[in-house]
Amino acid sequence: MRGVWLVLHRWLGLGTALFLFVAGLTGALISWDHELDEWLNPHLFEAPNSGPPLPALSLVERFEATHPEARVRYFPLRHEPGHSFQIMVEPRPNPATGQLYPLSYNQVALAPANGAVLGQRMWGEISLSRENILPFLYKLHYSLHLPEGGGVEWGIWLMGVVAILWTLDSLIALYLAFPNWRQWRRSFALRWSAGGHKLVFDLHRSGGVWLFALLLMLAITSVAMNLNSQLMRPLVGWFSPLSASPFDTRSPAPEQQPIEPLIGPAHVLARAAPEAKRLGLQDPAGAVFLSSTYGIWGVGFFAGENTHGDGGLGNPWLYYDSRSGAALGQTLPGQGSAGDIFLQAMFPLHSGRILGLPGRVLISSLGLAVAGFSLTGFLIWLRKRRARLAARAATLARLHPQECPEAKTHAPDPRAAPHAHPELARPRP
Repeated sequence: MRGVWLVLHRWLGLGTALFLFVAGLTGALISWDHELDEWLNPHLFEAPNSGPPLPALSLVERFEATHPEARVRYFPLRHEPGHSFQIMVEPRPNPATGQLYPLSYNQVALAPANGAVLGQRMWGEISLSRENILPFLYKLHYSLHLPEGGGVEWGIWLMGVVAILWTLDSLIALYLAFPNWRQWRRSFALRWSAGGHKLVFDLHRSGGVWLFALLLMLAITSVAMNLNSQLMRPLVGWFSPLSASPFDTRSPAPEQQPIEPLIGPAHVLARAAPEAKRLGLQDPAGAVFLSSTYGIWGVGFFAGENTHGDGGLGNPWLYYDSRSGAALGQTLPGQGSAGDIFLQAMFPLHSGRILGLPGRVLISSLGLAVAGFSLTGFLIWLRKRRARLAARAATLARLHPQECPEAKTHAPDPRAAPHAHPELARPRP
């Protein structure tokens, strides 16, 4: 039975090796995407100190007034001194054609003092330019930039399936790592001084044993990130009741027919303030987003330095209907059923942000380890394959020396020793 699991581990590992190698290396980098992006593109993140900043809503109104083809779909509510005011935008429908305006950008950096455009880019574009390299790597990490088709995000689905196979392979690898339970210590040993194949094998097997729990966590959270509504929520729902999300109870609008909001962000913020107080949220409103696909406004509550949810289970969000302003629900980290909290933890665990800076360091290191396990696994398979081919060639040379000219000098003479092997002793036509 062990042989069956070994073969399964071999082919699961080979089938996912390249995907995990890419995901591991990109994951190690995007743990620091904001810091690296700011370092590479100061013109998008830094702003001249030319006066006191305008209110966030005023900056949004100014931009939309001068760019009627674009709608702001995300913006922060506070300014970081010395930094630009960054917004995410989407195209509006063209009244003349009924189609969306073509936009060459979806992220814009504004000067906080007057709303002047400092720079813009298409976040996630397939490009290795200085401006696009970090967003490119981020999207490559979870989707490989495969295009959407037939309403299916094929890249996200593919990486989700890879994550499922990775989860299964991790469990098989743990079983195979302990061939002899009496000598279990060998499965934890790393023969650093041995070098060569022995060290490669130990890094793959023993390194995987040492990091098993963390690697399994990464694999499971990868499934949750890519196949949340398709697999993870239904699976978790078998064991624990889940609170309904407004995004799960609504059908998405067609791409070319977004749901036009009838109320603006100012109205939503006015609705959210008393609700946040009633719920006991201590932090002020930190950002606003619009999902025109589902017709939902969202208001997040967090301190200025916690924009990306660095610490704990993330930031709380309140949701409202974009046409009526009716409250649709909320996401409150740490509240809800056991299943709710489990799903809330998926991104903070996967990104390491649940532990703040130390967690990000850990996840970045694990990303390199995942790439390393993929590489060492391939090297082990390649060495064994070469050994199998060499053994097969030696066997053929021994059985049929006349068909292997390069091996004749090493093959026994059948006339001198006809009894050496039955096949050699048999006359040939």
